[in-house]
Amino acid sequence: MRAALVIAQMTLAEARRRRILAAALALGAAFVTLFAVGLHFIARDVRAHANPTQQGFAFAYVVLAALYAANFLIVMTSVLVTIDTLSGEIGSGVIETLCTKPVPRWSVALGKWLGCWTILALYAAVLCGGVLAVSRLEAGYTPPQPARGLALLLLEGTVLLTLALAGGTRLSTLANGLTVFGLYGLAFIGGWMEQIGTVTGNAAARYLGIGASLLVPSESLWQLAAYLMQPPLVRDAGMGPLSPHSVPSPAMVVWALGYVAATLALALASFRRRDL
Repeated sequence: MRAALVIAQMTLAEARRRRILAAALALGAAFVTLFAVGLHFIARDVRAHANPTQQGFAFAYVVLAALYAANFLIVMTSVLVTIDTLSGEIGSGVIETLCTKPVPRWSVALGKWLGCWTILALYAAVLCGGVLAVSRLEAGYTPPQPARGLALLLLEGTVLLTLALAGGTRLSTLANGLTVFGLYGLAFIGGWMEQIGTVTGNAAARYLGIGASLLVPSESLWQLAAYLMQPPLVRDAGMGPLSPHSVPSPAMVVWALGYVAATLALALASFRRRDL
């Protein structure tokens, strides 16, 4: 495990050297700044023309929309940071300098995962923490259950990050990226098919969407996070465009955690058997 922690530190150092970490944090700060300016003017107009109940609904929608955008950026970052971490070094031959005895291969792959996950967690903290802080300061609004909601967004990014690491043990960088983004696309459209099937009473569409969520539980984690971070009246009535009509059960969280563990174990085993 000590070797894995050293590899994780090296991964973070490489991210700093290549300015990946700086770019992620700087653009995350720019996202929060733009949201702060926009929310300032929105809040001014809302307070002037709406009653307290309407103000609450307006702020809830704006904040959830910002978190939806942040969720998309977290997904993209989780994949882009990870797709090249093994496949690129395998292709260039750099990985051979790390995989030398007595350092086991599993510790190299695990250290890469830990380093990439740390970058993802920092990025998610800047984006989502910034959105919540701005919302509290500018609008006096904090969404319900923010800790649980943000933990689900981080878990969603972790699912895709782990898939990208596993793909990097066998695929080239480009093929790995296309595969993981393709799987995310299946989960995304499957999630919307489940929602539409629930609204229209179409069982086939609903079950097809559930199957896609089991294959890649990324979109279902966002749907559950969105449900938790909305006022009870809005989420129970399905009044907003981001309000899920089919809410994943807590069992989906357990499935996602097991999914990450199984995929990571598969990645470690695959990398251990990979001919370098």
